[in-house]
Amino acid sequence: MGDSQLNRSWNEIKTNDSWAIFKIMSEFVDGFEKMGRIGPCVSIFGSARTKPGEKYYELAVRVASKIVDHGYGVITGGGPGIMEAGNKGAHIKGGVSVGLNIELPFEQHDNPYIDHDKNINHDYFFVRKVMFVKYSQGFVVMPGGFGTLDELFEAITLIQTKKIEKFPIILVGRDYWGGLLNWIKATMEEKHKTISEGDLNLINLVDTEEEVIDILDNFYKKYALSPNF
Repeated sequence: MGDSQLNRSWNEIKTNDSWAIFKIMSEFVDGFEKMGRIGPCVSIFGSARTKPGEKYYELAVRVASKIVDHGYGVITGGGPGIMEAGNKGAHIKGGVSVGLNIELPFEQHDNPYIDHDKNINHDYFFVRKVMFVKYSQGFVVMPGGFGTLDELFEAITLIQTKKIEKFPIILVGRDYWGGLLNWIKATMEEKHKTISEGDLNLINLVDTEEEVIDILDNFYKKYALSPNF
């Protein structure tokens, strides 16, 4: 491919990038308008591969039900697995059940427990992540894969750098998350000092739905419920 053809191809890409701004704007506007009317919610994250009947699926149902009992709605990524469990727990209790869906080539599909008027679809991961962070009063992080870790570390980074106010980040499952937190403390904090002492205090590690709700309730006895930025 010659230089002139390369330049033509690059200019076409730049033109397409400019027009994509309008699609991105429309996703933000739609998301802000819908999410702004929903009220205080807690996001539940975790693997799309977790099946009904498995330990963490059933725990996520109970966690979501307890969250609704205490006056919050539930937000998930809208798909199967832990996301379905979170929406199911909210639905069973008649609470707000939000799904922030994303177009994916394999495992993502809407679960049946999302409120019909609160099923919000996205093409862009970064828009979807803004909605999670802006409208969540807490993150409950069940066992999951790279996507779950992505959401977890984005929230920690935004709080650590004071781009958003602190809100509860709760990891559920000591047997799943304990090794990661031990590595962060031993390797990142103590050995290489790539994080500050005390940064791990941004994270809570629990095993039960009662512990989850205690952390949320105790936090919001001190702080007002509001969007995060």
